[in-house]
Amino acid sequence: MMTKIATIIGARPQFIKAATVSRAIATHNDRAGYEPARACQNGDYICERIIHTGQHFDDNMSEVFFRELEIPRPNYNLGIGGGSHGQNTGRMIEAIENVLLKEKPDWVLVYGDTDSTLAGALAAAKLHIPVAHVEAGLRSYNRIMPEEINRILADQLSTVLFCPTKIAVKNLQNEGFPHKLSVNTRQMVFNVGDVMYDAALYYAAMSEKKSRILKTWQLTSGRFVLATIHRAENTDDPARLAGIMEALDQIALEIPVIIPLHPRTRKKIVLPDSGSADHRFLAITFIEPLGYLDMVMLEKNAKVIITDSGGVQKEAYFHGVPCVTVRDETEWVELVKIGANSLAGTRKESIFEAFQMMKGRNVEIKRLYGDGDSSEKIVDILHNYKRTSGSLK
Repeated sequence: MMTKIATIIGARPQFIKAATVSRAIATHNDRAGYEPARACQNGDYICERIIHTGQHFDDNMSEVFFRELEIPRPNYNLGIGGGSHGQNTGRMIEAIENVLLKEKPDWVLVYGDTDSTLAGALAAAKLHIPVAHVEAGLRSYNRIMPEEINRILADQLSTVLFCPTKIAVKNLQNEGFPHKLSVNTRQMVFNVGDVMYDAALYYAAMSEKKSRILKTWQLTSGRFVLATIHRAENTDDPARLAGIMEALDQIALEIPVIIPLHPRTRKKIVLPDSGSADHRFLAITFIEPLGYLDMVMLEKNAKVIITDSGGVQKEAYFHGVPCVTVRDETEWVELVKIGANSLAGTRKESIFEAFQMMKGRNVEIKRLYGDGDSSEKIVDILHNYKRTSGSLK
């Protein structure tokens, strides 16, 4: 039986997650004797149609990922980005709906918590196409974050919820999941592990062979700090952003700090080469956004990672690097519990103290996020799901 999946992606973390599932789909099809000429015809294989919303649209934020991660080229590129949350989401829903009406997939597969995630889930639900949500059940319990709203709504709209951890499953249970969707169908919740762990295992070796980032910036393993700042709650609040940047500047007097600069953050700070007399962050090294392999190489070799990114928190752990999170809460509470991550907030003093505490910390890697086969589990479940009864065949 052929299964047709429409994959919705739009932001860098989604490209990485989708790459692992697309690779598992290709492996499944190889085993089933798939031939390209028979694409999306009857057979015991999976037809994937990739829809790129365009949420991340410049070369450094998008195109390089497709080249490096060996992701199949999108079948559709909607070119929607650069607007407000409402503008982007509304335009995405309309454009995705048109594609879904044409393709008529069995599943719409969404990832994470972006505007693209919500738009894909809403468009599919309105057309009565089952939604599968990867990274279901994550909660920060901070509804000021647009990501929190997106992930809650995506979970509500999903038929199958793929959780990365036991805590995510528990979060859903506390909210009354699984819900009954119709007379014959209930939601199904699976703890499949984390596709980002699959990606970390697969791309770590590749980064060693292909990345030259350490040589380019003359960095020595274990003797620099990697920082990433991009969340709207930090970049759009002058006081929060100032606290973070001032802490990083202070840390940079002790050890080199390198920041691949997100476009949103670039708009909010004054860079060293701008000629501004009141620039306060002269000790930090700012670089352009990186491809995934270069980013992995920096993560693996950093002394400490300081970030407000959910994905980077986990990647730090996967590579055994201590992490300081400059937020007031995190979805990955298990990392704080085991001491791999310090939740520092955005005050300069708190961030600096957290860095001093974490810089000598040894991170013990445990099996918190599965065994590296999450993508295979997702593919098997979607291919073997019987829509009429809401159960596995």
